[in-house]
Amino acid sequence: MSGHTRDTGIDGALLLPLRIIPAAGGDVLHMLRGNSPLMPDFSAGFGEIYFSETRRGAVKAWKRHRLQTQHFAVPCGRLKLVLYDDRPASPTRGKLREIVLGRPDNYGLLRVPAGIWYGFTALGENTALLCNCADIPHDPAEGEKLPADTPVIPYDWTKE
Repeated sequence: MSGHTRDTGIDGALLLPLRIIPAAGGDVLHMLRGNSPLMPDFSAGFGEIYFSETRRGAVKAWKRHRLQTQHFAVPCGRLKLVLYDDRPASPTRGKLREIVLGRPDNYGLLRVPAGIWYGFTALGENTALLCNCADIPHDPAEGEKLPADTPVIPYDWTKE
């Protein structure tokens, strides 16, 4: 770990800076440790870990899960992640936040709680790689999707 969790401005979404250990043959990148303040609760079992590539110019939006909590890190490239909270009982309902994750300037672990809409796009010229450690296995019936240009979420992916 590299520090304390940071509030993102969305209730329950937290960012934890992660440690990068320089090494002659290539850096070592932490993602998740058993003593991490963002460690998922695996008492019901382990969910899954997957990787998602995002090419320059691609937008992967919008998605939310009713039950699953996401834990995102971007070890290669940089992503702009956008969170939107429309949970009825949330104190941050109606809030929208942009968070840039990736190297070299903001390597960290972002927790996205269930019920938060999220999307992302690669920044820069290179493909970005997102790693997600989810607390439950993927179930298509548990998630929802909207198109990137939906009027439901007040965000324009074409702006810089």
